[in-house]
Amino acid sequence: MILIGQYDSSFTRRIAIALSLYGMPFEHRPWSVFSDAEKLRAINPLVRVPTLILDDGEVLIDSHAILDYLDRRAPEGRALFPAVEPDRHRALKVASLATGVADKAVALFYEIHMHEEPSTSLMARLSSQIHSALAALETSRSDAPGKFWFGDTIGHADIAVACAFRHLTEALPDVVGDEQYPAIRAHCARLEAMPVFADHSQEFIPPR
Repeated sequence: MILIGQYDSSFTRRIAIALSLYGMPFEHRPWSVFSDAEKLRAINPLVRVPTLILDDGEVLIDSHAILDYLDRRAPEGRALFPAVEPDRHRALKVASLATGVADKAVALFYEIHMHEEPSTSLMARLSSQIHSALAALETSRSDAPGKFWFGDTIGHADIAVACAFRHLTEALPDVVGDEQYPAIRAHCARLEAMPVFADHSQEFIPPR
């Protein structure tokens, strides 16, 4: 398999971490949606990352679709979404909130840095959405007693939150205060200290 995208994208990074945890070998092509747009367009007409080229040449283009595909093919006992309810839908909710934070962070960054006259109302709306989601995640993590969100085994919920929070705080360092969301911060610090996170990591590179 070939994973396309840079690791400062939280969406690409979570795929790489999952592939490694699954024990699935892959080639990484750190293409940018800006400087490598035409190469990417030939594979993914949306010019988005992550893009995953499967061994049979089929292309998957959405992070949730990619993880759903991979999780169903994970070796016995290594799937990263819970198999049974209610943990499964709870994990999907956490992961969805995290990816929502990442989506809004990207939109807020673009609004601030890529428009001559950013919309103050849109910036306020995006910031409010980010903080509302983080507040819900903070409560959820505070109520989770285990080492990870759903017990003693890492899962997609954990990975999604860590990747999204890393991206948010690097791309938009003034949006979240240093004392805010302590449960999320502690959770992310534990994960970022894991070798698999360090091995698939990249400082944020502002688009040009």
